[in-house]
Amino acid sequence: MQPRMWRVFSAIAIVALLIAACQPAATQAPEVKPTEAPEQVGQFQIPAIEEGKFNVAMVLIGPHDDGGWSQAHYEGLKYVEQNVANAHVAYVELVPEGAEAEQVIRSLARKGFNLIFTTSFGYMDATGTVAEEFPDATFIHVSGYKTNNKNFGNLFGAMENMKYLAGMVAGARAKVDGNPKLGYIATFPIPEELRLGNAFALGMRKTCPDCTMDVRWINTWHDPVVEKEAAASLFDAGAQVVFTGADTPAPADVAQEKGKWGITYDYVGSCKVERCLTTIYWDWGKVYSKIAQGVIDKTYKPGFDYFDADSGALGLYGFMEGQQPTKGLQDLPAEDLQLVKDTLAKMLAGQFTRFDVFAGPIVDNQGNTIVPAGEKMVQADLDQFPPGASGLECKYCMYWWAAGITAELPKQ
Repeated sequence: MQPRMWRVFSAIAIVALLIAACQPAATQAPEVKPTEAPEQVGQFQIPAIEEGKFNVAMVLIGPHDDGGWSQAHYEGLKYVEQNVANAHVAYVELVPEGAEAEQVIRSLARKGFNLIFTTSFGYMDATGTVAEEFPDATFIHVSGYKTNNKNFGNLFGAMENMKYLAGMVAGARAKVDGNPKLGYIATFPIPEELRLGNAFALGMRKTCPDCTMDVRWINTWHDPVVEKEAAASLFDAGAQVVFTGADTPAPADVAQEKGKWGITYDYVGSCKVERCLTTIYWDWGKVYSKIAQGVIDKTYKPGFDYFDADSGALGLYGFMEGQQPTKGLQDLPAEDLQLVKDTLAKMLAGQFTRFDVFAGPIVDNQGNTIVPAGEKMVQADLDQFPPGASGLECKYCMYWWAAGITAELPKQ
């Protein structure tokens, strides 16, 4: 949910909820409370601003305590409240992409929120439309590719870095277990999901050249039942390790039942069961706080904002400072663990970026050379199906599966 060029068609049950308290998680956050009764708009309750404060709102695709994508953003919002002076924060959750999102975003702007974060790809057009109507507010859309370079910008990060490292970990685990089959729960057939799956496969082949990876498309960002069914399908088809592009800890939960391994996504607190190998997670707080302070100081210009691992906003659980290895990491080959650690250190130092992940030579699962030796993909390649947008055409583009992936390409 996370620059891209495609359409996301997501159907999510609409549940009108009042601003709720965050349930216990890895990082406990205090509840968000408005200072007056919220306004009812359609099926949603729009929180109030606090007069005299810098008011920040967030629109979430899922519940704020989903243990995944939305909770990671919610924790980032709370970080803003705790670290940006005079900031008041609020959120609206379970907002479907489409017309209702536009209604919610417009209502927040009308209420007087100074900065509004919208956190799903399908909110992009709605955010841009409302931004033109409220030039004095700032709108930051997570994962899109559109901007007016005034008060509407997009934000995303190079999660392909962490997927690449997680692929190394998964390949090492599969090799030790004597089962070279892995699985990927993919959400929508969009460039982002191919990019992240390919990054994982490229890392997998670094530690397990014989490993293969199967794919299940689920066409949802957040559906605990569907996610568990997809994980079970992959495990039952022989996968030893399953990772996900969706929101819940389903791969690890099902792995616990199957005696295999799962890799969770988005939220640092999602790796709770013994059979969770690691989690690939976002730490949005510092990025959101930097943007909020920049808006206050009038030094932040909305545009194309894409951060890499050296931002400190991306993590691989069990390898970051202060974290202990999970059980599944402890008996992996020393040389494989060292490769992960060395590559991570380069990423954190800004010496290995998302473009290095997609540096040639890269061969697809049909034996075709996608990126020749000495070449690297650029941002337009990472974000788009061919041919790309007019004026932003891609040379290599993201419509291929890396060697080792056994799935067919989705239809564009």
